[in-house]
Amino acid sequence: MPSRMFTKITILGGGAMGTALAQILSLKMHLVKIWCYEPDVAQEINRKHKNTRFLPDIVLKPGISATTDIKEASKDADFILVAIPSAFVLDTMKKILTLPNIMEGESHIGILTKGFIQTPKGVRLILESLEDYLPGSYKGNLVYISGPSHAEELVRGMLTGLICASVNAKESILFRNLISGRSLVAFSSFDVIGVQVCAALKNVIAIGFGMADALKEESSLLGDNAESLLLAAGLNEIQRVGMAMGSTYPETFTSIAGVGDLDVTCRSKYGRNRRFGREIILNDALKPFKNIEDLLANINSLGYLPEGAFAAKYMTDLAKKYTLRLPISASIYRILDSEADPRREVQNLVRGLMRTGREERNGK
Repeated sequence: MPSRMFTKITILGGGAMGTALAQILSLKMHLVKIWCYEPDVAQEINRKHKNTRFLPDIVLKPGISATTDIKEASKDADFILVAIPSAFVLDTMKKILTLPNIMEGESHIGILTKGFIQTPKGVRLILESLEDYLPGSYKGNLVYISGPSHAEELVRGMLTGLICASVNAKESILFRNLISGRSLVAFSSFDVIGVQVCAALKNVIAIGFGMADALKEESSLLGDNAESLLLAAGLNEIQRVGMAMGSTYPETFTSIAGVGDLDVTCRSKYGRNRRFGREIILNDALKPFKNIEDLLANINSLGYLPEGAFAAKYMTDLAKKYTLRLPISASIYRILDSEADPRREVQNLVRGLMRTGREERNGK
C-alpha cells in the first residue's frame, strides 16, 4: 500500500449512510471522497459542505469531497466502502474493475449494502456475488459491515455498534480499527453468511412490523405484545434462512448483527422499511402499483428506498430452494404483490404465529 500522511478512503454512495461514515472517518483525520450518483448531491457537498437531500442540518467536515466520476473517486484508494443499494451494486462495481489498485488487490474493500442480488446463478448473497466479478485476490478478503446503525444518529456522534465480518481476520481487524472511534465501536466476526442474511431479511420483517404498528391505532387485536411476537418470530425466520444458507454461528443471530439490527430497524423512527409498512396501512402506499414487479420498477416514486421490498421478492426463491417455511416473508410478499389485503393479511399472520406457537408447545 502506498505510504501517505493520510489514509485515502473512498465511499461509493452519497446517501445517508455513506455520508455519515464519511463524517466519522473525516473526524479521524482521513481524506474521504464520496462517489455520488446524483450531481446535485456532489455539488452541494463540495460547495456547501452539506447533503440536505439525505442528511439535512448536518455540516460536513472540510476533509470530505465528492465526485460523480467513480473512477476518479476510487483511483489509488487505500480503503473503499460500498454503500450502494443492492439493486445497483453489481453494475456500479463493474465500473472500477480495470483500475490498477483493484486489479492488483491493493484497495481494501468493505461492503455496507443490505439485501440479496439476483444473478444468472439465482439469488445470492452480496459478498458471494461480488467475488465473481472482482479479481481473485479479493476472494475471502472482502469485509461485510452491518449492525444497528441509523445514519441520522451515527453522524451526530450517538453511540453505535457495528460488526465487521470477514473470512480473513486481518481484513476484519483493519476495518474495525478504521471505523472505530469515540462514539462508534466495531467488533469482528467470521460469520459473513449469517451477518449478511440478518442485514437483508430484517428489512422484510420491518415492513411487516410497520404495518402492525400502524394497525395498533385501529385494531383491538394488535398492540405492543403482538409487535414483540412478530419481532421474535421474525428473528427465528432470519435464523432459519441463515443456517440453511450456511451460517454455523448461532450467536450471530442474538448479536447486534441479528437481534440488535432487527430491533432498531423495526422500532426506530428513522427506519425506511418500518415507514413503508406504516404508509401501506395509513396512506395506501401500494395503490399506484399493480404488483411487486411494478413496485420495484418504480420504487423511486416513493421518495425513499425500502430495501425490504427487494428482499421480500427474493425470499420466495430462497424458501423454495431450501424448502423453508417462512410465514412472515410470504405474507409480506403477498401484500406487496397485491395478492392480499394488508390489514387482513397482517392480522391473519399474527393469529397464525400464535397457532404455530401452540403447536410447537404441544409437540405437534
